[in-house]
Amino acid sequence: MTPEVSAHVKRHFDEFYEANPFLALLGVRVASYARGRVRLEMDVKHEHTNVHHIAHGGVAATLVDTAMGIACFTCDKGVVTLEMNMSFIRPVCEGRIFAEGEVIHDGKRTMVCEGRVFGEDGELCLKSVGTFYVVRNFIENPAE
Repeated sequence: MTPEVSAHVKRHFDEFYEANPFLALLGVRVASYARGRVRLEMDVKHEHTNVHHIAHGGVAATLVDTAMGIACFTCDKGVVTLEMNMSFIRPVCEGRIFAEGEVIHDGKRTMVCEGRVFGEDGELCLKSVGTFYVVRNFIENPAE
């Protein structure tokens, strides 16, 4: 397989992304993607923060979970999260943040990914590993 994302996956990806209201609510945008990898970005605003004036942990968790799930998607598979751990390293502050997801195991029924969230300054804020269950394979069902 080439690192290119297949045409039918790109079509599914575009439809999925445009139809996801929660990502729109948070303002999550896709910066780039290739097979097995994705980079997302979002602007953390005051309404995303907690009483400590940093991004609520759920915002960062959502972003990294989404990045890892989309990384799976670029490998022709639709997934749901089975398990995810996170290590919060630095606070996520207001401003533009980035998340990267990368597939490290592309199995038939499960996938494992690594995810990272970076602050506007490029410093690592969160690291995550997740296991995902494959609910559909676009190669087997390209017309869906």
